[in-house]
Amino acid sequence: MYKSYPFARPLLFALDPETAHALALDALDRAARFGIAQALAPRLRVSRVTVMGIAFPNRVGLAAGLDKNAAHLRGLATLGFGFLEVGTVTPRAQPGNPKPRMFRLPKSEALINRLGFNNDGVDALVANVAQSRYAGVLGINIGKNFDTPNERAIDDYVTCLRAVYPHAHYVTINVSSPNTQGLRDLQAEGALDTLLERLKHEQDALAASHGRYVPLAVKIAPDLTDDALRGIARVLVARAIDGVIATNTTLARDAVTGEPHAQEAGGLSGAPLRERATAVVRTLADALDGALPIIGVGGVMSGEDAREKLAAGASLVQLYTGLIYRGPALVAECIDAIAA
Repeated sequence: MYKSYPFARPLLFALDPETAHALALDALDRAARFGIAQALAPRLRVSRVTVMGIAFPNRVGLAAGLDKNAAHLRGLATLGFGFLEVGTVTPRAQPGNPKPRMFRLPKSEALINRLGFNNDGVDALVANVAQSRYAGVLGINIGKNFDTPNERAIDDYVTCLRAVYPHAHYVTINVSSPNTQGLRDLQAEGALDTLLERLKHEQDALAASHGRYVPLAVKIAPDLTDDALRGIARVLVARAIDGVIATNTTLARDAVTGEPHAQEAGGLSGAPLRERATAVVRTLADALDGALPIIGVGGVMSGEDAREKLAAGASLVQLYTGLIYRGPALVAECIDAIAA
């Protein structure tokens, strides 16, 4: 599986990206079901690290978005990740934006997506997690439904937090997708403070009820000024948030100007995002001064890219688009590059 991906990639890239995505995950699930994926998995270096009070077997995780409904945990668990993050999930099921809504830019090793939080709803995700019997570190990424106005967004986040809390090692609050209208407005300092104040109260109540503390992380956009990033850092520290994920996809197109699909609406991910995402990590690390850990994501296409994120101040890294272009071998490469 690991060695065969370079041969399978041209076949997958001949298909619509969403179709290829579904086929690849289904194939991985079947391989895991029959023990094939486990038998072919490489021996990975163990490099345990504790972040947000959680013991991770290694620093390399899967970013949210690839497994929105937690329907493929069995297969993904065979790839060697130190943790998996699923979602984004919303209280109610929703279809997302009209298709086509995902585009490859192979010349730049990039993707553009405008999926729009397509998912089966939080109850379905929770059922999938329970059925999977996945025993690794699990993050669950939560958001609001597209038709919930921002003034009532808090209710959606609380609904999701209550539902996923017993099943997650950490919960990510997604306020940074560019594909849900108005969502990024929740990153404004005042709006974010109001949201996090309520969620921290809910976290405290849930911790008391369940007898365990589940950390909260906030995922932010790369398209923020340094002043805005410092404002977010102030809120995160003031509200005792446990971690920050930097970054989501970008609306910028400077690095892919003139390429086919470059002007499609949506968030750009992959290699062109690397430099900006790392700069955001660096700015946050300076502003936070160790107050909470950073998970670096965006343009990690090699082990060297993963090392760069840690050098900038990240404690963990996540992969998504790099996995599409490089395949499962990228996981082991990144683990080896940043092993403690």
